[in-house]
Amino acid sequence: MNTPQLDGNWEVQKTKLKEKFAALTDNDILFAQYKNKEMLKKLQIQLGKTKEELLKIFKEI
Repeated sequence: MNTPQLDGNWEVQKTKLKEKFAALTDNDILFAQYKNKEMLKKLQIQLGKTKEELLKIFKEI
């Protein structure tokens, strides 16, 4: 899996991410079609997580 799975309602997932990581802003998790790789890189930097850790978080929410 190269990109996060953004299945379902992105607004719900975005809210859950912001609840889990209070430091995230709307700009940090701005999702545009075909830009999820860029968003993932931004989250890696912002949260200090590896790609694998972030993919696991996306899978859990």
